[in-house]
Amino acid sequence: MGEKDITQKNFEAYNDVVADIVNGSLFDGQERIKAESLVDAQPFSQYKADDGTIHELERDVAKYCMDIKCNLRLALVGFENQIAIDLDMPIRVFGYDGVSYRDELNQDKIVIDKATGKKRKIRNRRYPVITLVLYFGKTPWKKPLCLYDVVDVPDFLKPFVNDFKINLIDVPRLTPEQVKKYKGDFQIIADYFVQLNSGKRYIPSNKKMQHPDSLLKLMSVLTKDIRYAECVGNTASEMEGTSMCEVLDKIVAEGEARGEARGEARGEARGEARGEARGIEKTKTEMVLNMLRENLSVEMIARIAKLTVEQVMAISKKAAVL
Repeated sequence: MGEKDITQKNFEAYNDVVADIVNGSLFDGQERIKAESLVDAQPFSQYKADDGTIHELERDVAKYCMDIKCNLRLALVGFENQIAIDLDMPIRVFGYDGVSYRDELNQDKIVIDKATGKKRKIRNRRYPVITLVLYFGKTPWKKPLCLYDVVDVPDFLKPFVNDFKINLIDVPRLTPEQVKKYKGDFQIIADYFVQLNSGKRYIPSNKKMQHPDSLLKLMSVLTKDIRYAECVGNTASEMEGTSMCEVLDKIVAEGEARGEARGEARGEARGEARGEARGIEKTKTEMVLNMLRENLSVEMIARIAKLTVEQVMAISKKAAVL
Protein backbone atom coordinates (compact mmCIF):
# COMPACT_ATOMS: atom_id res chain seq x y z
CA MET A 1 0.00 0.00 0.00
CA GLY A 2 1.42 3.38 -0.99
CA GLU A 3 2.11 6.20 1.45
CA LYS A 4 -0.60 8.30 -0.16
CA ASP A 5 -3.20 5.53 0.28
CA ILE A 6 -2.24 5.07 3.94
CA THR A 7 -2.41 8.78 4.81
CA GLN A 8 -5.76 9.21 3.04
CA LYS A 9 -7.22 6.22 4.87
CA ASN A 10 -5.88 7.44 8.20
CA PHE A 11 -7.45 10.86 7.67
CA GLU A 12 -10.80 9.42 6.57
CA ALA A 13 -10.88 6.94 9.45
CA TYR A 14 -12.29 9.66 11.72
CA ASN A 15 -16.07 9.51 11.97
CA ASP A 16 -16.45 13.29 11.94
CA VAL A 17 -14.41 13.48 8.72
CA VAL A 18 -16.57 10.81 7.05
CA ALA A 19 -19.80 12.47 8.19
CA ASP A 20 -18.58 15.85 6.96
CA ILE A 21 -17.61 14.48 3.53
CA VAL A 22 -20.96 12.71 3.11
CA ASN A 23 -23.05 15.66 4.31
CA GLY A 24 -21.09 18.19 2.26
CA SER A 25 -21.06 16.06 -0.90
CA LEU A 26 -24.56 14.60 -0.88
CA PHE A 27 -26.76 16.75 1.35
CA ASP A 28 -25.72 20.35 0.66
CA GLY A 29 -23.95 20.53 4.01
CA GLN A 30 -27.03 19.55 6.03
CA GLU A 31 -26.17 17.25 8.93
CA ARG A 32 -28.08 14.19 7.76
CA ILE A 33 -25.30 11.82 8.88
CA LYS A 34 -23.98 12.35 12.41
CA ALA A 35 -20.46 11.34 13.42
CA GLU A 36 -21.75 9.46 16.46
CA SER A 37 -23.96 7.29 14.22
CA LEU A 38 -20.97 5.84 12.36
CA VAL A 39 -19.14 2.65 13.30
CA ASP A 40 -16.27 0.95 11.52
CA ALA A 41 -17.20 -1.67 8.94
CA GLN A 42 -14.98 -4.41 7.62
CA PRO A 43 -13.41 -2.98 4.43
CA PHE A 44 -12.76 -6.51 3.14
CA SER A 45 -15.44 -8.47 1.29
CA GLN A 46 -15.17 -11.92 -0.21
CA TYR A 47 -16.86 -13.45 -3.21
CA LYS A 48 -16.69 -16.75 -5.05
CA ALA A 49 -15.75 -16.61 -8.74
CA ASP A 50 -17.18 -18.85 -11.46
CA ASP A 51 -14.23 -21.20 -11.07
CA GLY A 52 -14.98 -21.65 -7.38
CA THR A 53 -12.02 -19.65 -6.07
CA ILE A 54 -12.52 -17.12 -3.28
CA HIS A 55 -11.52 -13.53 -4.05
CA GLU A 56 -11.32 -10.53 -1.77
CA LEU A 57 -12.22 -6.90 -2.42
CA GLU A 58 -10.99 -4.08 -0.20
CA ARG A 59 -12.58 -0.67 0.07
CA ASP A 60 -10.46 2.30 1.08
CA VAL A 61 -12.83 3.26 3.91
CA ALA A 62 -16.09 1.66 5.04
CA LYS A 63 -18.50 2.76 7.79
CA TYR A 64 -21.89 1.56 8.96
CA CYS A 65 -24.44 4.28 9.57
CA MET A 66 -26.63 3.30 12.51
CA ASP A 67 -29.92 4.66 13.78
CA ILE A 68 -28.83 6.02 17.15
CA LYS A 69 -32.24 5.56 18.79
CA CYS A 70 -32.79 1.89 17.97
CA ASN A 71 -29.27 0.85 16.91
CA LEU A 72 -30.48 -0.33 13.51
CA ARG A 73 -28.09 -0.31 10.59
CA LEU A 74 -29.25 2.22 8.02
CA ALA A 75 -26.55 2.12 5.37
CA LEU A 76 -23.00 1.22 4.48
CA VAL A 77 -20.91 4.20 3.39
CA GLY A 78 -17.74 3.47 1.46
CA PHE A 79 -15.00 5.74 0.10
CA GLU A 80 -12.67 5.15 -2.82
CA ASN A 81 -9.74 7.56 -3.19
CA GLN A 82 -8.34 8.29 -6.64
CA ILE A 83 -5.45 10.44 -7.86
CA ALA A 84 -5.70 9.10 -11.43
CA ILE A 85 -8.72 8.52 -13.65
CA ASP A 86 -9.77 4.88 -13.58
CA LEU A 87 -11.61 4.00 -16.79
CA ASP A 88 -13.20 0.99 -15.09
CA MET A 89 -14.31 2.76 -11.91
CA PRO A 90 -18.07 2.25 -12.49
CA ILE A 91 -17.46 -1.49 -12.80
CA ARG A 92 -15.25 -1.49 -9.69
CA VAL A 93 -17.82 0.39 -7.61
CA PHE A 94 -20.57 -1.86 -8.98
CA GLY A 95 -18.48 -4.79 -7.78
CA TYR A 96 -17.87 -3.29 -4.33
CA ASP A 97 -21.53 -2.51 -3.83
CA GLY A 98 -22.64 -5.89 -5.15
CA VAL A 99 -20.34 -7.76 -2.78
CA SER A 100 -21.55 -5.60 0.11
CA TYR A 101 -25.14 -6.57 -0.69
CA ARG A 102 -24.04 -10.19 -0.91
CA ASP A 103 -22.58 -9.83 2.59
CA GLU A 104 -26.03 -8.78 3.79
CA LEU A 105 -27.48 -12.02 2.44
CA ASN A 106 -24.76 -13.97 4.20
CA GLN A 107 -25.83 -12.48 7.54
CA ASP A 108 -29.09 -14.46 7.38
CA LYS A 109 -29.15 -17.42 9.76
CA ILE A 110 -30.69 -20.87 9.68
CA VAL A 111 -32.07 -21.95 13.06
CA ILE A 112 -33.95 -25.01 14.24
CA ASP A 113 -37.39 -24.42 15.70
CA LYS A 114 -37.43 -26.06 19.14
CA ALA A 115 -41.14 -26.75 18.94
CA THR A 116 -41.26 -28.38 15.51
CA GLY A 117 -37.64 -29.36 14.99
CA LYS A 118 -37.78 -27.81 11.55
CA LYS A 119 -35.23 -25.43 10.10
CA ARG A 120 -36.24 -21.88 9.43
CA LYS A 121 -34.42 -18.88 8.06
CA ILE A 122 -34.02 -15.65 10.00
CA ARG A 123 -33.81 -12.88 7.45
CA ASN A 124 -31.86 -9.84 8.55
CA ARG A 125 -32.90 -6.36 7.53
CA ARG A 126 -31.48 -5.15 4.21
CA TYR A 127 -29.86 -1.71 4.02
CA PRO A 128 -28.56 0.51 1.20
CA VAL A 129 -24.93 0.80 0.18
CA ILE A 130 -23.46 4.17 -0.81
CA THR A 131 -20.00 4.62 -2.31
CA LEU A 132 -18.31 7.96 -2.86
CA VAL A 133 -15.31 8.28 -5.17
CA LEU A 134 -13.02 11.11 -4.04
CA TYR A 135 -10.81 12.24 -6.90
CA PHE A 136 -7.80 14.52 -6.30
CA GLY A 137 -6.13 14.42 -9.74
CA LYS A 138 -5.03 17.34 -11.92
CA THR A 139 -6.97 16.25 -15.03
CA PRO A 140 -10.76 16.82 -14.82
CA TRP A 141 -12.70 13.56 -14.47
CA LYS A 142 -15.36 13.92 -17.16
CA LYS A 143 -15.78 10.20 -17.86
CA PRO A 144 -16.51 7.47 -16.90
CA LEU A 145 -19.41 8.41 -14.67
CA CYS A 146 -21.67 5.43 -15.35
CA LEU A 147 -21.67 1.88 -16.67
CA TYR A 148 -22.67 3.03 -20.16
CA ASP A 149 -19.41 5.03 -20.31
CA VAL A 150 -17.45 1.79 -19.87
CA VAL A 151 -19.54 -0.93 -21.48
CA ASP A 152 -20.54 -0.78 -25.14
CA VAL A 153 -24.29 -1.34 -24.90
CA PRO A 154 -26.29 -1.42 -28.17
CA ASP A 155 -29.39 0.74 -28.16
CA PHE A 156 -31.73 -2.24 -28.42
CA LEU A 157 -30.23 -3.68 -25.20
CA LYS A 158 -30.24 -0.48 -23.13
CA PRO A 159 -33.80 -1.01 -21.82
CA PHE A 160 -32.52 -4.22 -20.20
CA VAL A 161 -29.10 -3.08 -18.92
CA ASN A 162 -29.12 -0.95 -15.78
CA ASP A 163 -26.91 2.11 -16.18
CA PHE A 164 -25.10 2.08 -12.84
CA LYS A 165 -23.87 5.56 -11.87
CA ILE A 166 -21.05 6.47 -9.50
CA ASN A 167 -21.00 9.27 -6.92
CA LEU A 168 -17.87 11.11 -8.04
CA ILE A 169 -16.48 14.08 -6.10
CA ASP A 170 -13.92 15.82 -8.33
CA VAL A 171 -12.34 17.75 -5.46
CA PRO A 172 -10.08 20.20 -7.38
CA ARG A 173 -13.02 21.24 -9.58
CA LEU A 174 -15.39 22.07 -6.71
CA THR A 175 -16.65 25.63 -6.57
CA PRO A 176 -15.80 27.85 -3.57
CA GLU A 177 -19.49 27.64 -2.62
CA GLN A 178 -19.34 23.83 -2.63
CA VAL A 179 -16.17 23.87 -0.51
CA LYS A 180 -18.00 25.90 2.15
CA LYS A 181 -20.54 23.09 2.52
CA TYR A 182 -17.87 21.07 4.29
CA LYS A 183 -17.59 22.13 7.91
CA GLY A 184 -14.58 20.18 9.19
CA ASP A 185 -11.00 19.36 8.23
CA PHE A 186 -11.99 18.19 4.75
CA GLN A 187 -12.85 21.80 3.92
CA ILE A 188 -9.16 22.67 4.42
CA ILE A 189 -8.08 19.87 2.06
CA ALA A 190 -10.71 20.76 -0.55
CA ASP A 191 -9.91 24.47 -0.31
CA TYR A 192 -6.24 23.77 -0.99
CA PHE A 193 -6.96 21.73 -4.13
CA VAL A 194 -9.52 24.21 -5.45
CA GLN A 195 -7.11 27.13 -5.04
CA LEU A 196 -4.29 25.11 -6.59
CA ASN A 197 -6.48 24.23 -9.57
CA SER A 198 -7.40 27.90 -10.08
CA GLY A 199 -3.75 28.70 -10.74
CA LYS A 200 -3.67 31.33 -8.03
CA ARG A 201 -1.28 31.58 -5.11
CA TYR A 202 -2.52 29.47 -2.18
CA ILE A 203 -3.93 31.62 0.61
CA PRO A 204 -4.59 29.45 3.69
CA SER A 205 -7.69 29.98 5.79
CA ASN A 206 -7.93 30.63 9.51
CA LYS A 207 -10.15 27.57 10.00
CA LYS A 208 -9.04 25.54 13.02
CA MET A 209 -7.87 21.97 12.43
CA GLN A 210 -9.43 19.13 14.41
CA HIS A 211 -7.02 16.38 13.38
CA PRO A 212 -3.74 18.21 12.62
CA ASP A 213 -1.55 15.11 12.68
CA SER A 214 -3.47 13.18 9.99
CA LEU A 215 -4.37 16.29 8.00
CA LEU A 216 -0.83 17.68 7.78
CA LYS A 217 0.67 14.28 6.98
CA LEU A 218 -1.86 13.93 4.17
CA MET A 219 -1.04 17.45 2.97
CA SER A 220 2.66 16.56 3.05
CA VAL A 221 2.10 13.51 0.83
CA LEU A 222 -0.36 15.17 -1.56
CA THR A 223 1.81 18.28 -2.02
CA LYS A 224 5.12 16.37 -1.86
CA ASP A 225 6.26 18.96 0.69
CA ILE A 226 7.74 17.24 3.74
CA ARG A 227 7.59 20.47 5.75
CA TYR A 228 3.92 19.87 6.58
CA ALA A 229 4.75 16.56 8.27
CA GLU A 230 7.85 18.04 9.93
CA CYS A 231 5.68 20.82 11.30
CA VAL A 232 3.74 18.26 13.33
CA GLY A 233 6.76 16.51 14.82
CA ASN A 234 6.07 15.52 18.42
CA THR A 235 3.65 18.38 19.04
CA ALA A 236 0.50 17.00 17.38
CA SER A 237 -1.60 17.41 20.53
CA GLU A 238 -0.37 20.99 20.97
CA MET A 239 -1.30 21.83 17.36
CA GLU A 240 -4.96 20.89 17.76
CA GLY A 241 -7.01 24.02 17.22
CA THR A 242 -4.40 25.73 15.06
CA SER A 243 -5.12 26.88 11.51
CA MET A 244 -3.38 26.22 8.21
CA CYS A 245 -2.45 29.89 8.18
CA GLU A 246 -0.60 29.41 11.49
CA VAL A 247 1.01 26.24 10.16
CA LEU A 248 2.41 28.07 7.14
CA ASP A 249 3.63 30.87 9.41
CA LYS A 250 5.47 28.24 11.43
CA ILE A 251 6.91 26.66 8.30
CA VAL A 252 8.13 30.05 7.07
CA ALA A 253 9.60 30.92 10.49
CA GLU A 254 11.40 27.58 10.71
CA GLY A 255 12.66 28.06 7.17
CA GLU A 256 14.00 31.49 8.03
CA ALA A 257 15.66 30.13 11.19
CA ARG A 258 17.27 27.34 9.20
CA GLY A 259 18.39 29.87 6.62
CA GLU A 260 19.96 32.07 9.29
CA ALA A 261 21.70 29.09 10.89
CA ARG A 262 23.02 27.94 7.54
CA GLY A 263 24.10 31.49 6.74
CA GLU A 264 25.96 31.78 10.04
CA ALA A 265 27.59 28.38 9.54
CA ARG A 266 28.59 29.27 6.00
CA GLY A 267 29.85 32.65 7.20
CA GLU A 268 31.97 31.03 9.89
CA ALA A 269 33.31 28.49 7.42
CA ARG A 270 34.09 31.19 4.89
CA GLY A 271 35.72 33.31 7.60
CA GLU A 272 37.91 30.42 8.68
CA ALA A 273 38.82 29.66 5.09
CA ARG A 274 39.65 33.29 4.39
CA GLY A 275 41.70 33.47 7.59
CA GLU A 276 43.64 30.38 6.65
CA ALA A 277 44.22 31.75 3.15
CA ARG A 278 45.41 35.07 4.53
CA GLY A 279 47.70 33.30 6.99
CA ILE A 280 49.24 31.21 4.24
CA GLU A 281 49.65 34.31 2.08
CA LYS A 282 51.36 36.21 4.94
CA THR A 283 53.74 33.34 5.67
CA LYS A 284 54.69 33.00 2.02
CA THR A 285 55.29 36.77 1.74
CA GLU A 286 57.62 36.73 4.75
CA MET A 287 59.48 33.76 3.27
CA VAL A 288 59.98 35.60 -0.02
CA LEU A 289 61.23 38.72 1.77
CA ASN A 290 63.72 36.72 3.82
CA MET A 291 65.09 35.10 0.68
CA LEU A 292 65.36 38.50 -1.00
CA ARG A 293 67.39 39.74 1.96
CA GLU A 294 69.68 36.78 1.42
CA ASN A 295 70.13 38.04 -2.16
CA LEU A 296 68.75 34.89 -3.75
CA SER A 297 67.75 35.27 -7.39
CA VAL A 298 64.13 35.99 -8.23
CA GLU A 299 63.97 32.81 -10.28
CA MET A 300 65.26 30.70 -7.35
CA ILE A 301 62.83 32.30 -4.89
CA ALA A 302 59.92 31.68 -7.27
CA ARG A 303 60.85 28.01 -7.59
CA ILE A 304 61.18 27.51 -3.82
CA ALA A 305 58.01 29.45 -2.91
CA LYS A 306 56.08 27.90 -5.80
CA LEU A 307 55.23 31.32 -7.16
CA THR A 308 55.66 32.98 -10.50
CA VAL A 309 58.51 35.39 -11.11
CA GLU A 310 55.95 38.16 -11.50
CA GLN A 311 54.48 37.38 -8.05
CA VAL A 312 57.93 37.52 -6.45
CA MET A 313 58.64 40.84 -8.18
CA ALA A 314 55.32 42.22 -6.93
CA ILE A 315 56.16 41.28 -3.34
CA SER A 316 59.57 42.88 -3.73
CA LYS A 317 58.11 46.14 -5.06
CA LYS A 318 55.47 46.24 -2.32
CA ALA A 319 58.12 45.76 0.37
CA ALA A 320 60.24 48.56 -1.13
CA VAL A 321 57.30 50.94 -0.98
CA LEU A 322 56.63 50.03 2.64
